[in-house]
Amino acid sequence: MKVYYDKDADLSLIKGKNVTIVGYGSQGHAHAQNLRDSGVNVTVGLRKSGASWAKAEGAGLKVAEVKDAVAAADVVMILRPDESIPEVYKNDVEPNIKKGATL
Repeated sequence: MKVYYDKDADLSLIKGKNVTIVGYGSQGHAHAQNLRDSGVNVTVGLRKSGASWAKAEGAGLKVAEVKDAVAAADVVMILRPDESIPEVYKNDVEPNIKKGATL
């Protein structure tokens, strides 16, 4: 198995971009923390009433409501359970994602 490290990637391609991770479960927390640790500007998009909000803040991550995080993002990754993605996309991503952002 090949393992990749920061030195193996051209981080200039993503540094300076605002990256939003929607969700903070098994995938979202790992992606958010790894990107942050690599020097990328990361915001975790969550429901303010959700239990994950405090967890993400406790990990030292910037947290915002999904619609606000998406509106400010250059790159959006939706890392939520499959069955919840259509609703999140319809209500929070589609109406707020800026032109030219990568989903």
